[in-house]
Amino acid sequence: MTSNIYTHISQNKRETFLIMILFISIVSFIGWFIGQVFLEGEGTLLTVYALILSLVSSVGSYYFSDQIVLGISGAHEADKREYKDLYNLVENMSIASGIPHPRVFIIEDTAMNAFATGRDPKHGVICFTTGILSRLEKRELEGVIAHEMSHIGNYDIRLMSIVSVLVGTITLLVDWITRGAFYGRRRNSDNGANSILLILGLIFLILSPIIATLIKLAISRNREYLADSTAVLITRYPKGLANALKKISSDTEVLEAANGATAHLYIDNPIKKRSLGSGSLSSMFSTHPPVAERIKRLENM
Repeated sequence: MTSNIYTHISQNKRETFLIMILFISIVSFIGWFIGQVFLEGEGTLLTVYALILSLVSSVGSYYFSDQIVLGISGAHEADKREYKDLYNLVENMSIASGIPHPRVFIIEDTAMNAFATGRDPKHGVICFTTGILSRLEKRELEGVIAHEMSHIGNYDIRLMSIVSVLVGTITLLVDWITRGAFYGRRRNSDNGANSILLILGLIFLILSPIIATLIKLAISRNREYLADSTAVLITRYPKGLANALKKISSDTEVLEAANGATAHLYIDNPIKKRSLGSGSLSSMFSTHPPVAERIKRLENM
């Protein structure tokens, strides 16, 4: 099991690099396509602009993703005197996992949830809602902490930050082209090749945000299973995390600070009351694997 976890860590690092390359390539293509088709062949110039945008976005997400997520979530750093017991639990899990002690943040909300962020174990952050702290027992909270520590140790957060930027930037570019480029200087040509290019390009532009979102969600779901397994290795008590997931999943409150950009980071879907339902379409666009399946796997360990 341990060797598999180290394999997954290496895989996450490779996937981060590959996704950055894919991200830069897609954004550059979109820039070229806009310039070629809509701006009288100025594809090269817009490709350069798109390349700069993708590089800035990648670097920014790498170094500042934790600050952005914490700001969006309205979180504040936990006072060590007020949350002494919580800090002790985090320190115990840090020692057990061998992962540096992460910073601890709090969201003032009665909904039950938690997430981790940070670009690597040395810059890890775990954030808890006041609801989860008040309603979980000690062993259950240990399971949640170990789960989030696993995300940090497995480099899941770095990978998901890059993927989120890819999805967000592509969606932004597609929104820009649909709102503005059609009103710009479209090329005046009846050439069949240009018509084919236009059709294929538009199909790509329409589908790329959907495909990128599905990739993000699929990666997120796989990482949840791995983090559950790693958490059990840390705590040696699968029942703690299983019971925590039962309580968290039964909580019907919507976490007001969460949104579509950050939902995949949480231990359970924080906007579940706004979900599409229980059908196959809902499962396809779900940020998390089914909680019942996660609990079943934990109870079978």
